[in-house]
Amino acid sequence: MIDSHCHLDGQYFGADRAEVLARARELGVTAFVSVGVGRGLDVAAMSEADWDELAVLARRPRVVGVGETGLDYHYDHSPRDVQIAAYHRFAALARTAGLPLVSHVRDAHVDAAEVLRTENVGAAGVIHCFTGGVDEARVYLDLGHCLSFSGILTFKNADAIRAAAAFAPLDRILIETDSPYLAPIPHRGKRNEPAFVVETLKVLAGLRNISVADVDAATTTNARRLFRLPAA
Repeated sequence: MIDSHCHLDGQYFGADRAEVLARARELGVTAFVSVGVGRGLDVAAMSEADWDELAVLARRPRVVGVGETGLDYHYDHSPRDVQIAAYHRFAALARTAGLPLVSHVRDAHVDAAEVLRTENVGAAGVIHCFTGGVDEARVYLDLGHCLSFSGILTFKNADAIRAAAAFAPLDRILIETDSPYLAPIPHRGKRNEPAFVVETLKVLAGLRNISVADVDAATTTNARRLFRLPAA
């Protein structure tokens, strides 16, 4: 298994990070894509110095993607036109760096798809923590994107998301925790951690009526391909 999107920063996993990763490895999680936060969503606060720093960071050898960035019309931390302009700029940065774009999209699927289409991101990207239904999934898949499913897939009110997970081609699906957020059932109310990605994997296998091992193999292959991760 690969947790394709988690936040392992010190403010979330400080003194016990080693134990958290050990628990995940014991359950078969072989890699973790630890995603940066702080600049990519509250873009109204970004300066040109921030953009310069991101361009430098994107060239580091252990950096495997650009993001997370995207559009969030639920919280609207930044004005929507500012979000859209920054999303274009992040997409261009990903293209220049030759890295996949990691997108956060909430209540903004139409505009997000238009940015991805305009920037010709294609297969070099993923919609993390996908929260749309089949119609939204089809749009991103037609653009060449992958979809990543989180612990939300286990929630009782997530029928539309489960339908999208059953609809998407197996070679375009990733799994993630988005830890420390969105702990899956049966861990709701706890701090989420990479070990819990197994719960999403189990639900995904049930939705597709195939074995957990087969979904594990597919999502692992997909994550390695998208992020160009070395074999375990």
